[in-house]
Amino acid sequence: MKDIIDCPAERSVYFIGGKWKIRILFNLSSKKKLRFGELKRNLKTVTQQMLSKQLKELAQDGIVNRKVHQIVPPKVEYSLTEFGNSLIPILRSFSEWNKRNSRTISFKLNKNFEENRIR
Repeated sequence: MKDIIDCPAERSVYFIGGKWKIRILFNLSSKKKLRFGELKRNLKTVTQQMLSKQLKELAQDGIVNRKVHQIVPPKVEYSLTEFGNSLIPILRSFSEWNKRNSRTISFKLNKNFEENRIR
């Protein structure tokens, strides 16, 4: 753990690591608020359990707001916090880097892709 604390890049990636967190953040960045079901539909192949786990971690880390409306049935909405919104330009820069290097990235992924590296 001490090594991660000493490395600024790893400290940053700690908050967005995992297969689904970046996808969740991009979905939330395009809308002001999304309900759990909307996120689940948008992320098609994520399991309900994994989505719930990732949202809980993002909320604990102060990246996502979780607002429960006290109605029947309960309505829960998710949105980005100010801290979470501060990640969006960084994620967009990753997206631009991918676009600029798409041929190389596609080649490397096709040659060396390992599913367990993104879990």
